[in-house]
Amino acid sequence: MTITFYEYPKCSTCQKAKKWLKEQDIIFEAVHIVENPPEKKELKRAAELSGLDLKKLFNTSGMKYRELGLKDKLKTASEEEMLEWLASDGMLVKRPLAIDTNAATAGFKEDTYEKTWK
Repeated sequence: MTITFYEYPKCSTCQKAKKWLKEQDIIFEAVHIVENPPEKKELKRAAELSGLDLKKLFNTSGMKYRELGLKDKLKTASEEEMLEWLASDGMLVKRPLAIDTNAATAGFKEDTYEKTWK
């Protein structure tokens, strides 16, 4: 099974995750998250598969997140609004976002990758 690995190539966290996947001989398809952001249905699926709340899929340390004032807006936003924002700009998505048919992870923590992708 091939993992879809949404990344921003200059992101050091993405580079660490990619290196880990390669070292484990795990097959993945790298997708530039800014040029090809995940669609709403893919983001919803990622939240469901990972068990994460949609709010956890946001890149809260990004400039775009702060510019849009999403910290306050997310408190009352509907699922549809959150999906709309995430799908509108790859820089709003916590990266890397890795998804296959059975699992998903947002961000990179080696122990989470170990449990999810090995």
